Amino acid sequence: LGHHQGFWFHTIGQRKGLYLSGGPWFVVKKDIVENVVYVSRGYQPEAQMKDELVMRDMHWITCNPFSVINTTQDGNAIRSLAVKFKIRHVAELHTGTLTALADGGYYLKMDQKTNGVAPGQFCVIYTPDGRICLGSGEIAWE
Repeated sequence: LGHHQGFWFHTIGQRKGLYLSGGPWFVVKKDIVENVVYVSRGYQPEAQMKDELVMRDMHWITCNPFSVINTTQDGNAIRSLAVKFKIRHVAELHTGTLTALADGGYYLKMDQKTNGVAPGQFCVIYTPDGRICLGSGEIAWE
C-alpha cells in the first residue's frame, strides 16, 4: 500500500499518521526483522486484548520491590506481587499479579483482558492501592 520510514514509528492500533488513502487504516501487526508494517481497514479490539504480558528493561522509581520485600515470613523468596497497572495513556488502573522472572524480565498476569497491549508500549506499575507509582517497563516483543 505504501512505504514507511521504519516500523519503530508505528504502534499496534495506530490510526493517525499513516498517510494512506481509502481508510481508515489501522496498524495490526509489525515484522521487525523485515521492517514491514501490516495495516487493515478494520480494527478488532478483541484481537488486541490480552490478559498477560512480559516486560523488559524495568525502571523502578525508588527501588525494585522484589529486592525490598524479598522473603516471606518462612524465608521463601517472594516472586509475585499484587499490583495495579496501566498501559498507554488511559486513566483507568487495572489489577494483576507481577512476577519476577529468572532472566530479569517481569511477567504480568492481568485479572481481566486489557486493550492496547502492544510490544514497544510501556506498562506502568503501581502499588495495589494505586497511590504510588513503582516504575515502568517496555512490553516485550513476542
